[in-house]
Parts: sequence; C-alpha cells; structure tokens
Amino acid sequence: MEINEIEPAAIHTEEPLSPLRTSAPSSPVAATIDILPARRGSIAVAGSASAITSCDQASLAGSVTQRACAFCGSRVVLYPIADALHIVHGPIGCAAYTWDIRGAQSSGSQLYRNSFSTDLQEMDVIYGAEKKLAHALRTLIARHQPKAAFVYSTCIVGIIGDDVDAICRTLSRETGIPIIPVASEGFKGTKKTGYRAACDAVYKLVGTGTVAGIPPVSINLLGDFNIAGETWIIRDYFERMGVHVVATLTGDGRVDAIRQCHGAKLNLVQCSGSMTALAKMLEKDHGIPFKRVSFFGIEDMSAALYDVARFFAAQDPGLLDRTREIVRQELEKLIPELHRYREKLTGKKAAIYVGGAFKAFSLVRALRSLGMTTALVGTQTGDKDDYEQLRQLCDPGTVIVDDSNPLELAKFCLEKDIDLFIGGVKERPIAYKLGIGFCDHNHERKEALAGYIGMLNFAREVYSSVMSPIWQYTPRRAVQVA
Repeated sequence: MEINEIEPAAIHTEEPLSPLRTSAPSSPVAATIDILPARRGSIAVAGSASAITSCDQASLAGSVTQRACAFCGSRVVLYPIADALHIVHGPIGCAAYTWDIRGAQSSGSQLYRNSFSTDLQEMDVIYGAEKKLAHALRTLIARHQPKAAFVYSTCIVGIIGDDVDAICRTLSRETGIPIIPVASEGFKGTKKTGYRAACDAVYKLVGTGTVAGIPPVSINLLGDFNIAGETWIIRDYFERMGVHVVATLTGDGRVDAIRQCHGAKLNLVQCSGSMTALAKMLEKDHGIPFKRVSFFGIEDMSAALYDVARFFAAQDPGLLDRTREIVRQELEKLIPELHRYREKLTGKKAAIYVGGAFKAFSLVRALRSLGMTTALVGTQTGDKDDYEQLRQLCDPGTVIVDDSNPLELAKFCLEKDIDLFIGGVKERPIAYKLGIGFCDHNHERKEALAGYIGMLNFAREVYSSVMSPIWQYTPRRAVQVA
C-alpha cells in the first residue's frame, strides 16, 4: 500500500438539521441540557446548510470555555526550548499552572524542566517588583549558565506596570546572553493570543547565528513539541530521506539552532495555530516558504514526507524514490497491525475536541482508517476556513463546534451515543462522568502518537479504551449530569 496524495472528501448534501437538535435524542439527559442561544453561530452540522459563523473571537460570557489564557499559550510554546531559562514574573500560581504541562522531552539539557517564578506577594503588587525580577535573573543566570532567558509577564505585572522590557535589556547587557520579554499577560486574550506572543519572542533569536554549513536540502520543524519524543521520530524519517533538519521549534529546541534557522530552505508547520505567525515572519524577512503539514495518521504523515520530497526534487533527484521506499517499509509493518484493530472498531463513534484544527483533520482521517466515524468534532482556536474544511471532511450529521463548553460537549456526546472521546486533560472528566472511553491527545501525554509508530500506538490506545469491559457497568443512557 502506498499513499502519495490526499483525496478531498466529497461534500455531502442532506436536509439541514438544527444546530441545537442534531438528531433525535438517544438519552433523556441530553434532552434536558440547554444550549445558550448566543452559541448558535458556533455550532454546525456536516452535510447540512448550517455553517459556523461565530469563531476566532472572545468566549461568550456565561459559557465555561475549555480554552486557556494567553500566558498559558506562550508558556507551552516556548517551554520546550531546553537550554534556555524560563522565569515567570508573577504569583506562584501562574508558574504552578503551567509547570511541566507539555510532555516535551530533551536529548540534553533539562534546565527547561524547572519552573522559576518571582513569586509576587502583596507588597510587590503595591510597590512594584522590578528589583525582584532583576535579582532573580542575576541569581539564576549565574547558577545555571543558560544560552538565553525568557521572562513571562502575567496578568498582575500588566496591571501594576513593571517595565519588564527595560529590565531584560539591562540584564542582557550585563550578562551577555539574550534575555527576552514575553508579552503574555493572561487577560490579553486566549491561548491563541499567547501563541503570537511566543512567536514574537522567539523571533528575536532568529538571524543572530551563522548559516555556514547548512545544506541546500534543509528544513525547520515548526509546531512540533517533542511530546513523548515525537520530534525524534519525525526527524529520523527526514534524515533517512536525506533531508537535514536545522531546528525544531520548539520540541527538543536549542537556542543556537534557533539562531540559525533562517538558513533552512523550507518550513514545515505542524501546529498551525501556534506557529503560522512565525512561519510568515520567516517567509517575509528571509524568503523561506512554508507548508502546513500534520504528522498524525497514515495519510497525513505520508503526505508530509512526499510534500518535502517534491519540493526538493530538483536539488536531489533521488529524494522521491527514497521517500517512496521509506513509506512502503513503514506501511508494510503497520497495515497488518491496524487491520486487527479495525475488525473490532468498525462502526464505533468518536468525539474529538482539541486545540487546533489541523490536529482535528488528522484525527478524523485516522479514525476513518480504523473503521470509526466522527460524530462530534470541535476545536478551541479554529477559524471559518477550518470549520468549512471540517464540514467537507466529516460524514453527514457530524456536529462541529467552536470554543465549546462542558455542557455542550456532554449533550452532544449523549445525543450521538459516543463510544470514545479524544481530547485533553479538561475533557477527561466529561468522558468518564458520561461512562465513555477516553483517549488523551493533548500535550500532557507520555506516549508518542505522531508518525507511523504513533498511528499504531493510537490504534492500540483507542482499542483498549473503547473495548474495555468496564463500560458494561456504566450504562451511559442512565447517567446523571451533575
């Protein structure tokens, strides 16, 4: 079996369903859960005339969003840069909230695993904490000798007006390393706002290193965070193809590699929500084109490898043949294993609620390769184009939601009689309270789900979750929603 193209799904056309009643209720509990009227524009049904018209904006008041704050967004993007110092300027709770929440791994320095904070107290809020920040930076840099430092501003710092930029400039001259302020005050917006702040911060390192010795067939990996070692899996595929990886931003990231990443000839953007802004900066200032890719699932992983091979075909005529051989070898090992799980999983229904839309696209395709259907799919950061693509990709009747909340997710899971919920740490309690199997696809997980081996790990986890005998003791139709 060889995959070298992604065939777009046909656009389904059926009689429209109301976004607030996607099918006949299969649970008496589902019928009792109301949806806020102002959320109507954030819900659509595939195969109908309905479309999501309200997205990519502030969450509705009264809707308990699953989103995180801007500070969290910036922290989780920059955190995997392993040889940098990361210090949170704010109360200790902010540092605790974001400490080690990426399952990112490092092949060397473990400095990033520490959660440093200025631990602002009441008197700091009253009189300011600039001296406290300066002292913390001097002490930590002298002790750990990092390659660079990132200073994250939290909500309280934005309110009291500490001049973090000035402190960073002064200490950078004093210590001789880049000390970069991250404008990540949580109240500035959503997690997506924090992504942009992280891109602005890390871009200050770009272009400050030499590009000597970087081969013409070279790429950067943007938006892969080496969760459970996934960057190493993807890097290995490209090295076997003969493609040099200059820098990974930010999984297993290194300051020196980021300094020279402007020498690569192509950027691959895995997490479009977090890294598209950085890719556009590199394209504008350094002329490096970028491609949006995904490393999850058979189709998308293969497509990513072939896209790179075609891009560099003129520089390396043998690259496409080597890529075909790698895909063939990997699929020969993978397909027989997947067939075993597909036999048991065919016909099962899944719900997906993740941060970015590209992950949602990949998961829909990956579940389809296991014989499963997606009955509910949503994201925290998608835009109208993303949701239109989901409408075309999903089967008729699939509920599509933007910036959903626990009650909505519970309602649609019960209404659609879901067998598996794929999400993150905030969605896990929803699934278990409803008596539904859960698959963690968020950044806290400890098992690699990217690449071909990741697809096999995903299939095993889905099978174990869906087919567990525990669900016979939790009849979801009788569940009571607290």
